[in-house]
Amino acid sequence: MKYQRAAGFLCHPTSFPGKYGIGDLGPGAYSFIDFLESAGQTLWQVFPLGPTGYGDSPYQCFSAFAGNPMLISPELLFQDGLLTRDQLELHQDYNPREIDFGSVIDFKTNLLNQAYQNYVSQEVHSYTTAITEFEKKHKSWLDDYSLFMAVKEFYEGELWTTWDTAIALRKSGAVKEWKEKLADRIQYQVFIQFLFFRQWKSLRRYANKKGIKIIGDLPIFVAYDSADIWSNKESFTVDENGKLMFVAGVPPDYFSPTGQLWGNPLYQWDVMEADDFSWWRKRISNLLELVDIIRIDHFRGFEAYWKIPGDAETAETGKWVKAPGKKLFNSIKNHLGDVPIIAEDLGLITKEVDELRDYFNFPGIKILQFAFGKKMENKFLPHNYIANCVVHTGSHDNDTTRGYFEQVKNEPNDIYKFTQDYLNYYGENICQELIRVAYSSAANIAVIPMQDVLNLGSEGRMNFPGRLGGNWAWRFTWEQVDTNLAARYKYWMELYERPRLR
Repeated sequence: MKYQRAAGFLCHPTSFPGKYGIGDLGPGAYSFIDFLESAGQTLWQVFPLGPTGYGDSPYQCFSAFAGNPMLISPELLFQDGLLTRDQLELHQDYNPREIDFGSVIDFKTNLLNQAYQNYVSQEVHSYTTAITEFEKKHKSWLDDYSLFMAVKEFYEGELWTTWDTAIALRKSGAVKEWKEKLADRIQYQVFIQFLFFRQWKSLRRYANKKGIKIIGDLPIFVAYDSADIWSNKESFTVDENGKLMFVAGVPPDYFSPTGQLWGNPLYQWDVMEADDFSWWRKRISNLLELVDIIRIDHFRGFEAYWKIPGDAETAETGKWVKAPGKKLFNSIKNHLGDVPIIAEDLGLITKEVDELRDYFNFPGIKILQFAFGKKMENKFLPHNYIANCVVHTGSHDNDTTRGYFEQVKNEPNDIYKFTQDYLNYYGENICQELIRVAYSSAANIAVIPMQDVLNLGSEGRMNFPGRLGGNWAWRFTWEQVDTNLAARYKYWMELYERPRLR
């Protein structure tokens, strides 16, 4: 698919301003869309939208299909008559710039349960028919997900392999028995997913009407503790008892002498290929209900993936195994047409990965923080860009751009001086200058993390890979947005010919 020149900001909804401890799909989200429009932007990029599990990472979700209940807006529920004024106002004063996931999850789960009880107590409700239609449309994943989450709630959030063996392994009669036993809590999960999809689709329509397209994110792997694994064990590298046989990761490199052990089950690609990758096609179709463009994380895993024994303590014992990426993307194209895909092609990239990406004409990704210095990668220097790529100043796994350069400025390397000379800029605001360079580059798409738009230091960092806890918690406030910010970006959009999308 050919992309025209465009630009936008990356900001996950959890980072939006709001008074309920976490950003959501309510007024704060609509204000953000208005801000994008006033800044002349035409793209909004988000992280995966699924229900997060341990560690609160959007890249480790309980489902590859479901939406995150924490993003549901209490204010919109009040507008729809699902919460009372008193219920809406029963919230504590949260830190407006950081999410306390523990307290927020408790508060919002309680609020969603109240909304469900209010819905159930109404003899006639306008949503009933819509919920029935939603169930029917999403039955292929919603049945298993709603049961999985209801049983997980029954076992107080424990990993599915610790449940009663009969339901953990979906033995004969167990699914029917637990569906009857937890019928009300299953319906609660359906109700919550209906609310998420309803609120998200309304927000997407609002964005699209303003000429803004949404870039969604699709992680290549799914979490071990997920409805996907529990209900489709035969398609993943777990045995009949749920034990991990092989897991994902990346091999040792300069940054990690033992590699990275991610722990996600791998795909049984021969099983998936046997039915022409129907699970993948359903996954892509489901995401296209929510977004306009799909960014696929760890694209190199579709050419070859690092296969690590399930009982390994590090990633050192893995090996490269070929994946059927060409067959998969041909199947997607044959069934779904020319899906707009961006390939996250960072990391150890081979000629074969480049060939797979280019065969389907997927744009790859350039990170400016990786570009400068003699020991860095010159493919990320702007003068080496082709049009068919996406440029970012940094990624969610890196420090903010300002934080990064404040650090390297005092290190014994040539990164800071190299950057100054390359930009011919010797002032203090390197972050802003790099954003301008991204907009002026040949890259058809430029997307800037909101932390860099606001020129934040390390206090705005989103994720520290390998660190347990304290990640994904950053939020911004409107007080941080300079009154001249939108005008500056709108000027750059015009100056560097990144027009409004049609």
